[in-house]
Formats: sequence, C-alpha cells, structure tokens
Amino acid sequence: MRQTLFNWLGQELHGKTCLDLFAGSGALGFEALSRGSPAVVMVEQNPAVYRALSSNAALLNATRARLLRMDARQFLAQNVQRFEVIFLDPPYGQGWLEKLLPLLGSHLATGGVVYAEAEHELADLPNWRVFKHGKAGGVHYHLLKCADET
Repeated sequence: MRQTLFNWLGQELHGKTCLDLFAGSGALGFEALSRGSPAVVMVEQNPAVYRALSSNAALLNATRARLLRMDARQFLAQNVQRFEVIFLDPPYGQGWLEKLLPLLGSHLATGGVVYAEAEHELADLPNWRVFKHGKAGGVHYHLLKCADET
C-alpha cells in the first residue's frame, strides 16, 4: 500500500508539508521526509507507541519531524497550520474517520489531499471526494480531496 500511495502522490514531496495523525511507527511520515517533505508533524496518543515512534525518529535522525503525544482531536483543535498531505490511518471500528474527516478541511492546504485507510470503502462522504481507491487484503485505502476542489 505504501508504494501505491507514494506513486499516487508522486515520488517527490518537495515543498509539501505533511501531517501524520495516528502516526504509529511513523512509516508514512518518515517515508514522506525521505521523499523531500520539508516537515512532517506526527501525532500519536498511545504512550508505548509514542516511545517507539520517538526511538524510530532518533534512529533515523529525523530532525524535520515534529512528534506530539496527544489525541488527534486535541491536536486539530489547537492547530492553525495547513498541510498539503494528511495521513489518516486510525484504529478500525472506533468511528475515527467519521469524527475526524469533518475537521480536516480547515487543516488542508488548497490542492491538498488526505490519505485515509479504513476497513471498508469510503463513499458518500460529505464535503469530500474520493479520487483514488485501492484494496489490499481487508484494508481499503483512499486519496480524498475537498469536494469543492476539482
């Protein structure tokens, strides 16, 4: 899935700032940095997962990564920055996509995209348009744009 995602985004992310909500190990954010993103904000709430994320950042000398241990909704409530790419891979079955997608539009730069993973195909999303979709095993992955952008 990661290879497909970065094929969709383009191999280079120069000048594109990224937000990795539910960062986990940081794989998507670190990949974005390796492809030229000037900065990635990685948000992870789980303490044990955050410690592993911090260790990964140190091992990779990821100085352009900003790691935050906090709830995704709390981050979005406080954040004023806009991002060209937002990675959203929340735990399944907890309704995170439904809770967060309505909040993301104000954090997305003009022309920006949201990459979202889910246990089901996303369709009929208010204010969003799915313009790429794939499936690997039981995981559906999508690229979304604000519906009012062409």
